[in-house]
Amino acid sequence: QVQLVESGGGLVQAGGSLRLSCAASGRTFSRYVMGWFRQAPGKERDFVATISWSGGRTYYADSVKGRFTISRDNAENTVYLQMNSLKPEDTAVYYCAAAGRYILGYFGDDYDYWGQGTQVTVSS
Repeated sequence: QVQLVESGGGLVQAGGSLRLSCAASGRTFSRYVMGWFRQAPGKERDFVATISWSGGRTYYADSVKGRFTISRDNAENTVYLQMNSLKPEDTAVYYCAAAGRYILGYFGDDYDYWGQGTQVTVSS
C-alpha cells in the first residue's frame, strides 16, 4: 500500500503562483509513475500532468502547458507541481496519484493510489 499526502494548496490571486507537494510512503517511490489531476465543482476529474519513474519524461494537459511544471525528487519521495500564471479556471481540488506498473499516465483509471486532495482557489 502507498500513502500519498498532499500540501501547498490555498487561495491565490489571478496571475500568482503556488507549489503543490505530494509526499509518498509505503513503497519504493522511484518505481512509480506519478501524476496530478484536478476536479472543479460540478465537473469531471481532469488530467493535469504526469512524470515517469526517473523524471526524464513529462506530459501536460494543453490547458496548463507552459504554466505548470511537474517534477520529482526520488531521494525525498516527493512529487511537485509548480503552478505559475494562475487563472480563475484553475480553481479545483488537486489530486496526486501513483501507479505501480507502467502506464501512459493520462488516464485516471490507470492509477493505483490517490491522495486526499488539496484545494486551490484562484480569485479574479
